[in-house]
This record gives sequence, structure tokens and C-alpha cells, in this order.
Amino acid sequence: MEWYLKVVRDNYANFSGRARRQEYWMFVLFNLIITFALAIVFGTLGALLDIPALFSLYVIYALAVVIPSLAVAVRRLHDVGKSGWFYLISLIPLIGGIWLIILFATEGDHGANAYGPDPKQEASNAIA
Repeated sequence: MEWYLKVVRDNYANFSGRARRQEYWMFVLFNLIITFALAIVFGTLGALLDIPALFSLYVIYALAVVIPSLAVAVRRLHDVGKSGWFYLISLIPLIGGIWLIILFATEGDHGANAYGPDPKQEASNAIA
């Protein structure tokens, strides 16, 4: 949950810098869990109580996390040495999405690159 809060609270619209694989994938995991839970709860309650406004709470959450989702994806691409515009590769049907997942799963550049210092080394230095 710490990684999710770090992205949403500390780096809400931060498109600069780099994001580790763990930061990206933990954000994706918690975002999926929260999204499914809200959709099920608010969708079911809204249908049972005949209150469509409850489902709109899910929509508000989904819209609220669009910017941090894009920001962490761009920072993840920066970690592997790609521009944030490379995210648009996902618009290519099938192949683009697969290629993007491979990039998100690839280990980041060791040491500093054009987008900033290595976040893995920063974490190691903070512990020491």
C-alpha cells in the first residue's frame, strides 16, 4: 500500500524522473484491487438500491487515478531509457500493448540516465 500512496500522494502529476519496477507494478496491483472492489460494491449496491449515483463514485475514483497512472507509466519508461511519448506505442493493436508490458517488466538502466539518477541506488543509499 505504501507504493500506491507514494504514487498518488507524493507524485500525483510528476512526469519527470524515474520509477522502479516495484513502484510501478505495486501501484498497478493496488489500483486494480481498489477498482474492482469499488466497481463490485458500488455497482451492486447501486443496482440493489436502485441508486445509479453510487456507481458514479466508482467513476470519480477511476478518473482521479488517470493522471497518476500515466505519470508512473512515463516515469517507468524513463527508467528503461525511453521517452514518455513511447507510451503511445500502446495504440498499435496487440503488438503495442505487448511491447509496452515488456518494457514495464524490463530492469531499468543502471546508474544515471538522461531522465535522472537510478532510483534503486537512491534507495540503497537511503538504507545505508
